Amino acid sequence: MAAEAQAPAESVLYASRPDAMQFADDLAERRDLDPAWVRAVIGRARFLPQVPRLMLPAPRGTAKNWSAYRARFVEPVRIRAGVRFWNDNADALAQAEQEYGVPAEIIVGILGVETLYGQHMGKLRVIDALATLSFDFPSAHPRATERQQYFRSELEQYLSLIYRSGADPFDARGSYAGAMGLGQFMPSSWARWAVDFDRDGHIDLFGSPADAIGSVANYFAAHGWTAGLPTHFPVHLDAARLDLDALLAPDILPTFSVAAMAAKGAIVDGAGAAYGGKLALIELENGGDAPTFVAGTDNFYAVTRYNWSSYYAMAVIELGQAVAAARGGESLRSQ
Repeated sequence: MAAEAQAPAESVLYASRPDAMQFADDLAERRDLDPAWVRAVIGRARFLPQVPRLMLPAPRGTAKNWSAYRARFVEPVRIRAGVRFWNDNADALAQAEQEYGVPAEIIVGILGVETLYGQHMGKLRVIDALATLSFDFPSAHPRATERQQYFRSELEQYLSLIYRSGADPFDARGSYAGAMGLGQFMPSSWARWAVDFDRDGHIDLFGSPADAIGSVANYFAAHGWTAGLPTHFPVHLDAARLDLDALLAPDILPTFSVAAMAAKGAIVDGAGAAYGGKLALIELENGGDAPTFVAGTDNFYAVTRYNWSSYYAMAVIELGQAVAAARGGESLRSQ
C-alpha cells in the first residue's frame, strides 16, 4: 500500500524515490528492457498532487442522481458533435459494425462520453499520472493495495509499448488515470485491443478516428457483445411480490430469466417479455425521487466492461440513441 507520508512535493522527481527505482529495475528485467532507459523515464516522472485526491470515492452516503448524471452527457453540444463525428466517419463506423457486430451508436456513445469526440482527451503527461498512482496511490481508498497494483501493471505496459515503438515516453497526454486517446484506452487495453483500422501501418488512437472506432468495436467484441441484441428492456415493478434485495444482489451481472424476474416482482415489458436470455435488474437512483429501473441484457453488461458503472453504461447508450435520432437514423433502442 502506498505510504502517503512519503509523497514527494510536486517539484520532486521520482528519481529520488528508492521504491520507484527498484520498480524500474524489476520492470526492466521482467520485460527485457534497457534498465538505464527505464530508470531514466521513471526518474523524470513527476508526482501530481491532484491525482490521488481524484481517485478517492465519493463520501459514504452521497446520493446518486441518474437524471443529473444523464444531463452531463445527453445534451445538445454533445449530440451535435456526435452527429458531425458520425457523418465524418460513417464509412469506418459501418465497417466496424460489419466486422465486429457493434452498432455505430454504441461506438459514438462511448467516444462522446469519454472525450467529446477527441475534444477532451486529457492534458496530463501519462507517465506522470501512472507513476503517481503506482507509487503514491491514496491509502484511504478502500481497495488501495489492489488499485495500486493495477496502476503499476499499467505503468509497466505503458513503458513496454513506448520502448518497443520508439516513441517519446514524455509526449503522451491523457487523463488523471493515464487513459489515452479518443476512447481513453489504458495501456493494457491499447496493447490487447487497439487495431490499425485505417490500415496505414500504425495504431494511432489520438489522431485517427478510424483506429479509435475499430479499437472500441474490437474491445466490445472481445468482451461479449452480441450483434443485434438490445442493451436493455423496460420493466415495471409489482409491489405485491417485489423482492428488491434479491433482484439487486447480483448487481449488473445478468442472472435472472424473464420468469424468475417476474416471480420476484419485476415484470419485463415490450419485446423483452419473450426474451430467452438472462437479465439483470438495473437500478438508477434519482436523488430524492423514485429510481429508474430497466432490465439489462448481456449487451448492457458488455458496456459496463468499459467502465464498471450502470450510470455510465446508460449514458453511453442514450447518447448514442440521441445522436442516431438527430441524424434521422435507426437506433438499437430497448424494445
